[in-house]
Amino acid sequence: MTDLPTTARAVIIGGGIVGCSVAYHLGKLGWTDTVLLERKKLTSGTTFHAAGLVGQLRTSANITQLLGHSVALYKTLEAETGLQTGWKMNGGLRLACNAERWTEVKRQATTAHSFGLEMHLLTPKEAQEMWPLMTIDDLVGAAYLPTDGQANPSDITQSLARGARMAGVKIFEDTPVTRVIVEDGRIRGVETPFGTIECEKVVCCAGQWTRTLAATVGVNVPLVSVEHQYMVTEKIEGVTTTLPTLRDPDRLTYWKEEVGGLVWGGYEPNPKPWAQNGIPEGFHFELLTSDFDHYSQFMEDAIARVPALATAGVKQLINGPESFTPDGNFILGEAPELRNFFVGAGFNAFGIASGGGAGMALAEWVATGAAPYDLWPVDIRRFGPAHRSTDYVRTRTMEAYAKHYTIAWPSEEMKSARPTRRSPLYAHLKAAGACFGEKLGWERPNWFAAPGEEPVDRYSYQRPGWFDAVGREHRAAREGCVLIDQTSFAKFTLKGPDAAKALNWIAAGNVDRAVGSLTYTQMLNAKGGIECDLTVVRRAADEFYITTGTGFATHDFDWISRNLCGDAHLIDVTSGSAVLSLMGPKSRDILQPLTEGDLSNSGFPFGTAKTIFIAGCPVLALRVTYVGELGWELHMPTEVAVTVYEALLATGQITNAGYRAIETLRLEKGYRAWGSDIGPDHTPVEAGLSWAVKMKSGLPFLGRDAIAAQLENGVRKRLATFTAAPDTILLGRETIYRNGQRVGWLSSGGYGHTVGQAIGIGYVRHPEGVTEDFILSGSYELEVASDRVPATVHLAPLHDPQNLRVKS
Repeated sequence: MTDLPTTARAVIIGGGIVGCSVAYHLGKLGWTDTVLLERKKLTSGTTFHAAGLVGQLRTSANITQLLGHSVALYKTLEAETGLQTGWKMNGGLRLACNAERWTEVKRQATTAHSFGLEMHLLTPKEAQEMWPLMTIDDLVGAAYLPTDGQANPSDITQSLARGARMAGVKIFEDTPVTRVIVEDGRIRGVETPFGTIECEKVVCCAGQWTRTLAATVGVNVPLVSVEHQYMVTEKIEGVTTTLPTLRDPDRLTYWKEEVGGLVWGGYEPNPKPWAQNGIPEGFHFELLTSDFDHYSQFMEDAIARVPALATAGVKQLINGPESFTPDGNFILGEAPELRNFFVGAGFNAFGIASGGGAGMALAEWVATGAAPYDLWPVDIRRFGPAHRSTDYVRTRTMEAYAKHYTIAWPSEEMKSARPTRRSPLYAHLKAAGACFGEKLGWERPNWFAAPGEEPVDRYSYQRPGWFDAVGREHRAAREGCVLIDQTSFAKFTLKGPDAAKALNWIAAGNVDRAVGSLTYTQMLNAKGGIECDLTVVRRAADEFYITTGTGFATHDFDWISRNLCGDAHLIDVTSGSAVLSLMGPKSRDILQPLTEGDLSNSGFPFGTAKTIFIAGCPVLALRVTYVGELGWELHMPTEVAVTVYEALLATGQITNAGYRAIETLRLEKGYRAWGSDIGPDHTPVEAGLSWAVKMKSGLPFLGRDAIAAQLENGVRKRLATFTAAPDTILLGRETIYRNGQRVGWLSSGGYGHTVGQAIGIGYVRHPEGVTEDFILSGSYELEVASDRVPATVHLAPLHDPQNLRVKS
């Protein structure tokens, strides 16, 4: 191959729909010095055998927006490139066959309305009129999204490739990448059998080959291959080209029209992993052996839904491997292990729906160094150490695949690959009745069963089985004292002569304070968006101790380390210490007799930290709270955790509590949660956190100019708290209406056991600006499962530890 260039601005590995979409969008951004390399032929990996359904609705507004970009692109791509795409915007139906599923569908409709996506609720008869071939005897209702559709995966990919070439991007088939060249921790280029291409950026969109290829340069991409089957029928009487796509999750199946027949498949509860010992050499444009026995589990339910299947001819049962991930979301972003190595993979059999938007987002990420908007649900940094184990990833992925069409219960926990990471107190907490959840491999107590209760989650769209137990723990925190094992906190140490200077540039709050000070702070991007939300303790002139949420360990370590300057070194010390949070109005009275240290308010003020001794054991005590009560986070070496725990419990005045009580407590206090209430798309000004930003100091920090502009010019959204009647079930994603107009959606929701009301937090949006007066002068409703309920808005905490009050 003589025309292979020797240099490029970026090299894309993989010629499926995602790789070609990245190439297309990079070309549109002016990155014409981009090369795409495909080991065999375009689409020959998994794209060519995709079913081609294009749905848009997800629980994240931004992922829904990303999928909407796919639809907008597919509408115009054929006209732009002259190549057919097979795109049809024939809409999509989703069925519900029982009351709980109908509640889920109605909540999905509310979510769609929140995000501005059109979605209609239908009666069974109305659904049948749109899809006449189906029976409706068991239907409770259905939802219809008119902008959903279907496409031909190979045609769309070829059209994207032509669009990329038209923009100047070079595409080479039959050109495998044999090595990604890394020298001194930096990408230098890629090797092929036909020569080396020097480049600074590599975009790995190699589908199910991505995990193995990325691992050669130390990058972890948690995905595995799973067999996925669908059937193609001969022509069926009554199947028209305008038939909407159909999803019947209670029967685990999906359907679409193709050449007068039906393509239909499903997500079985007993999926079959593939290529457990590696993908066969040279595998391309290949299908797996059809497994009619395995597929037969769908047949009875499918024929009951579409009786014409019983006599329809079968063209083919297609069995093709797809890459799936441990949480069912795809993987995008720059790898935390290697700068300028980007990943777009693991699309869980909805790569066609995601391809256009994912390619756009990843191209912008490559070109600008940042995602176009918050993509945390699919960010590669959401994974942790456990995901380096292929056995762990495969076990968890099989569960995620099997749950693809099951009801997505609120607060549902995964059961597989557990336990993995355990606190030293795990056995003690289990004996005390803990019902554990899991986060990034850590076992964490969610709630505690009382004697006679079973510590088992019972899920519901109404009151869940743990509601009363959490209420007990909530009230104990407000009235007495609770102890919460938060050992899973991510914990970092920053050391070095330039540590204070470096950290103070990254932190929006002033962390360059006296030794022993504790600072709650955000870390911002250049647009003022919140990238991290954490606490910082100054241990010495050149040393800081940083604590952040369990699930943000990889993300926050990456953000801090990539923005450090000077002689400062970040070390992950999570495994070295256990954390016990002692919270409640009686916490001082309980803790003081156990230590020689002065715990009085004057001797140990809020926002400070110091070492005390409990039962002869050294404990770094942090005077801070996330529940809105007097209390301390007690950080200690893991080897003394049991001793300290037993000494505290021996007082007989402490109640064990879990993470679900933390959630209800923080909602009453109005504390923000990163990943839901705050994130890269939200600034401290918009989130009501301006008080935590060092604007008055005059000190420089990353994002300062953006914050200054907002303080001067105002904002177009602002976070507020809403309360509703006690029997209202708020989960997040409910639509906010102000004076009858849609103005946003809830980012968090729950119940306040002290205030006795449903509580939600969400942004009020208005293109002409949002002020306190604008928010407080409105009359509010929340759309909950497609019904509107009255709500009261608040800009102050609902609970004050000194004087309980509800403000409206």
